[in-house]
Amino acid sequence: MYAKIRKNETSESLIKRFIRKCKKEGVIEEYRERTYYKKPSVKKREQKAKNIANVKRQERKRELAEKRFR
Repeated sequence: MYAKIRKNETSESLIKRFIRKCKKEGVIEEYRERTYYKKPSVKKREQKAKNIANVKRQERKRELAEKRFR
């Protein structure tokens, strides 16, 4: 992953842009996940909880959208 410096861009903004890009791609999250070993059962449990949270979030979004259009 790389970020080219833009015209009239400071080094601080370049670093910020690079970090944002890494977060968006999931590089930092993947690094943290791979730092330590997780048992497959723990991975499954975490994935299941993540999926449930996503479903709830989608339901809330849908409900808000329905309330707006009524």
